[in-house]
Amino acid sequence: MQLKIMPKKKRLSAGRAPLMLFLCQMISALEVPLDPKLLEDLVQPPTITQQSPKDYIIDPRENIVIQCEAKGKPSPSFSWTRNGTHFDIDKDPLVTMKPGSGTLTINIMSEGKAETYEGVYQCTARNERGAAISNNIVIRPSRSPLWTKEKLEPIILRNGQSLVLPCRPPIGLPPPIIFWMDNSFQRLPQSERVSQGLNGDLYFSNVLPEDTREDYICYARFNHTQTIQQKQPISVKVISAKSHRPRPPTFLTPDGNTSRKEELRGNVLSLECIAEGLPTPIIYWIKEDGTLPINRTFYRNFKKTLQIVQVTEADSGNYQCIAKNALGAIHHTISVTVKAAPYWIIAPQNLVLSPEEDGTLICRANGNPKPRISWLSNGVPIEIAPDDPSRKIDGDTIIFSKVQERSSAVYQCNASNEYGYLLANAFVNVLAEPPRILTSANTLYQVIANRPALLDCAFFGSPLPTIEWFKGAKGSALREDIYVLHENGTLEIPVAQKDSTGTYTCVARNKLGMAKNDVHLEIKDPTRIIKQPEYAVVQRGSTVSFECKVKHDHTLIPTVMWLKDHGELPNDGRFTVDKDRLVVADVNDDDGGTYTCVANTTLDNVSASAVLSVVAPTPTPAPIYDVPNPPFDLELTDQLDRSVQLSWTPGDDNNSPITKFIIEYEDAMHEPGLWHHQTEVPGTQTTAQLKLSPYVNYSFRVMAENNLGRSLPSEASEQYLTKAAEPDKNPTAVEGLGSEPDNLVITWKPLNGFESNGPGLQYKVSWRQKDGDDEWTSVVVANVSKYIVSGTPTFVPYLIKVQALNDAGFAPEPAAVMGHSGEDLPMVAPGNVRVNVVNSTLAEVHWDPVPLKSIRGHLQGYRIYYWKAQSSLTRNRRHIEKKILTFQGSKTHGMLPGLEPFSHYTLNVRVVNGKGEGPASPDKVFNTPEGVPSAPSSLKIVNPTLDSLTLEWEPPSHPNGILTEYTLKYQPINSTHELGPLVDLKIPANKTRWILKNLNFSTRYKFYFYAQTAAGSGIQITEEAITTVDEGKLAGILPPDVGAGKAMASRQVDIATQGWFIGLMCAVALLILILLIVCFIRRNKGGKYPVKEKEDAHADPEIQPMKEDDGTFGEYSDAEDHKPLKKGSRTPSDRTVKKEDSDDSLVDYGEGVNGQFNEDGSFIGQYSGKKEKEPAEGNESSEAPSPVNAMNSFV
Repeated sequence: MQLKIMPKKKRLSAGRAPLMLFLCQMISALEVPLDPKLLEDLVQPPTITQQSPKDYIIDPRENIVIQCEAKGKPSPSFSWTRNGTHFDIDKDPLVTMKPGSGTLTINIMSEGKAETYEGVYQCTARNERGAAISNNIVIRPSRSPLWTKEKLEPIILRNGQSLVLPCRPPIGLPPPIIFWMDNSFQRLPQSERVSQGLNGDLYFSNVLPEDTREDYICYARFNHTQTIQQKQPISVKVISAKSHRPRPPTFLTPDGNTSRKEELRGNVLSLECIAEGLPTPIIYWIKEDGTLPINRTFYRNFKKTLQIVQVTEADSGNYQCIAKNALGAIHHTISVTVKAAPYWIIAPQNLVLSPEEDGTLICRANGNPKPRISWLSNGVPIEIAPDDPSRKIDGDTIIFSKVQERSSAVYQCNASNEYGYLLANAFVNVLAEPPRILTSANTLYQVIANRPALLDCAFFGSPLPTIEWFKGAKGSALREDIYVLHENGTLEIPVAQKDSTGTYTCVARNKLGMAKNDVHLEIKDPTRIIKQPEYAVVQRGSTVSFECKVKHDHTLIPTVMWLKDHGELPNDGRFTVDKDRLVVADVNDDDGGTYTCVANTTLDNVSASAVLSVVAPTPTPAPIYDVPNPPFDLELTDQLDRSVQLSWTPGDDNNSPITKFIIEYEDAMHEPGLWHHQTEVPGTQTTAQLKLSPYVNYSFRVMAENNLGRSLPSEASEQYLTKAAEPDKNPTAVEGLGSEPDNLVITWKPLNGFESNGPGLQYKVSWRQKDGDDEWTSVVVANVSKYIVSGTPTFVPYLIKVQALNDAGFAPEPAAVMGHSGEDLPMVAPGNVRVNVVNSTLAEVHWDPVPLKSIRGHLQGYRIYYWKAQSSLTRNRRHIEKKILTFQGSKTHGMLPGLEPFSHYTLNVRVVNGKGEGPASPDKVFNTPEGVPSAPSSLKIVNPTLDSLTLEWEPPSHPNGILTEYTLKYQPINSTHELGPLVDLKIPANKTRWILKNLNFSTRYKFYFYAQTAAGSGIQITEEAITTVDEGKLAGILPPDVGAGKAMASRQVDIATQGWFIGLMCAVALLILILLIVCFIRRNKGGKYPVKEKEDAHADPEIQPMKEDDGTFGEYSDAEDHKPLKKGSRTPSDRTVKKEDSDDSLVDYGEGVNGQFNEDGSFIGQYSGKKEKEPAEGNESSEAPSPVNAMNSFV
């Protein structure tokens, strides 16, 4: 016989158990306590705890994970079969098994194909006690094939004719969801006249001219791979006929007068009838041999589809659909047969038996057709498994007789028919274990007197031990107290007294041995405050003390702490705490409040409070004022179902008139120990008529209040239990929000116990679509505040009601609130996106709103993604940085600030709902106009000479357009820091270096430099520099006090007034005159210098035609920044002639490439008589030679 270790709770009195408590009860199977120490020692056959589903459709883009988890002692090992043969995972480098588990991971993301691993897999978990097996796990990769290419001819028909547009989607795994839309991704409207069938075809009962369109598109959505395929658009043209005859209905589907339909138990039965006719027929449904189930029947597709959920065998029969219009009616009969895959009646359960015990494994299943039951032992068909003499098979039952330890095994029951199978593992574990007591030995239990005492005796053994309790060494008799023996072996003393102290012994026995354990019980005196702090009224500046004397058990050490207004005492030296007293010195108004003394021990705690009131000092003694004494003598009269009268006697008002009485109640049934405010009455009234709620066990107490405060509560009145009644109110805060696209989560704030008005509180949750004609669907639930409706359409408004009910009846009919099923991502992108560039840094974007139906959720706004296009040089250096701007609500335009001038931008717009973003609109490209440039990155003055300065600069870091030129302005600064005249010079944009000539020596100049685009001038940068003094030439003729080492000091002297300088200038002028005479003579001697011919031979590059081998054009683009320059500013590829350096070619005036130049670049060859040209924008001055310049050339 099978034994169960856990007996029911028993009550034993001393009169019926003189010396001991005895426990022994026969049960159906042995249960193993979940004690860690015990489980470490007990062996247990394997148990499958987790496995993948039978039909496992995988995503071919992800690794395959086949789960198989099991537990057992010792830990089981795992193996797999594939298509019925051993699967050697060590030979496949892509397959790994999780350590300590049977879960397989097939790494197809690195290499390999999912199709290679299609098949039927089964996991086996094995240890020395047996083997458990998983279901057959069929692995198949999901498929979302494309539509086959086909040429669809336009369909032309007359007004009023019927039409069927075929969809014929590709066969996918799992099958796709079909819907019809147009080119704008808008769902095609459907009605009683136009609707989509279960097979995906689009049916027209009769066509109208407005049905003409060229974009009837059938879409197939494959949810597993999140892909959508579309069929080629179908063109339909309806020709308006002058007259079209009405006609009676005929069925477009199904064919004939009768058809058959087979469905499996528990599935959704869907029956469909679609008719054509003119006018449009209406569909009706009946069941010939019965009525349609009320709560499980739903009409879809304008009543063309009848659905019965959770179909059962009782739903088999003949269903008739009737199509009717003004000209007649037809009907079609569908014969429905409900079959059933196997389902459990009794699933086999694990057995833990003792040796020589008997037991049974029952495996009972039902189905249509009746399933066949087969047994396996450790994964092997039982017919070929090793024989066990203790085992006998009787159909769906295995009978075990006088089992032995070797009988331990894992049995599998397989119930199968043509529609499926069930597989269950159940082990038989034969254990021979002597009794064990799991409670620690000599445990000491300390309990406060008059409270319950619980003495533990957790035990285990096989066969089931008997439990006996003794008190004292000789097993002294239990006295008249009642003892409670719990099913886990615990002994309870409901009201422990002093004489309950002692040693208790728990003894566990079976045929394999005996175990006992002693526990000790000590009963302690309760902690009490025998002298409580008292209410005090003191004057400011005086001292007050509160006394708190505690009496406690001498073996317990109490700790006493003081609180003020339920918080810590102020950190103030005026507060002093000694053993039994709190003293507050120099009292002020802030010290007023409630002071509480709390005494804690390891077993209990008590507290007492007193109020301190601080008053102004009075010159004459005043009577003692205090809060009132508590009322007494509470009495309940006129006891009715919903009211009672309470009367009381007031206590002393302590020289301050009572202003009011406060009445509180306790609900001992639902919230014992918690007092709630009931009502207040004037201080002159000593009775109150109280309104009551049903099914509440009331107690009342009264407090009096005067100007000094509130009295202590009175003693509680007698209890009064009101009768149960239906709820008065319904739950509040009812909401309906979807957490997934296909569900509706209904939540509410439940009623509390006080509001339940009776036992058996439940909630009737009802819902239906707001815009449909469906009936209300209802469920009744208890102990929850949420219900999830699955299988809802996406983002559909629902009407929701939650009504309370109990055993006495229903609450009033609740008002319906509106909710929505779950949101899904928007389907359509905003269209007609337009960009208006306001200026170089601001653009305005407009778009057309998407249709509300395509949002599939609460519209939260539109989101613009925009980014600046990258050049070929920078595209690979970093990712494109996209910026996002969100515009709330239904706005259809927005501004994009902070754009970069002269840039190429791309943007798209997406609609946003509570689920997320929809698809992006087609990318829109726009360009920002040029802006003014930033300042040049740097400006340096290098190589200063007597009359020149060289400027070097870096272009602006943000040109914001095509640089047209640079502007250089400069002016001298004299010794008094006054600014001279400003010179304005334009420099070509392709220059980064410039030499200023003909400057005054030893002079400071201030430079202003900025770049320009077509949009205007940029930010300028300034710099200062000084030309030098040629100290080497001047040292011999300078006065003795002006030498090379004092060059800086000489800059502060006006040398134009010095005599030596005037003499020097005269000598220089004489030398220049002699030079000019010599040049004139040489020219006359050699004939006319052929400058004209040389200029013709070397014409200006700007007017020369382009040479084929030169490849140069009128414009030049620098290789670094690709910024085109204006025509005329190009530089030849050999860099030998620069338009900016001189209007004449230097080769014309030198000796080939060996012409001589000064360090500053000035030419010292032959030059005379040339006509003066316009000032050149170059590195050198093109002015006619002056005497000073000639001198500088020879120095």
